[in-house]
Amino acid sequence: MASPKGTFEEQLAELEIVVERLERGDLTLEENVSLFERGVHLSNACKKQLSDAESRVQVLLEPESGGDARVEDLAIAVADGEDEDEEFEPDDDYDDGRL
Repeated sequence: MASPKGTFEEQLAELEIVVERLERGDLTLEENVSLFERGVHLSNACKKQLSDAESRVQVLLEPESGGDARVEDLAIAVADGEDEDEEFEPDDDYDDGRL
């Protein structure tokens, strides 16, 4: 099976088409398995691109002691089995500026 090529948006669009075709239920067993395999490859490629994009996101940190603002790379890694929908719980000294 060829590895997914193209932009994230193209791969996601193809994945949506794969899902629609699988949901119709009018394919042979071999076609279903082959299409499912393609969907898994596309899903993994999309996840990797999202992970790569997240690692490039930069966070603007509050200036320390009236100094210049600093920019640091945001390092995010989601481990297998970790709940990505888990709510963010800030540290006690976290201030988002809305308080």
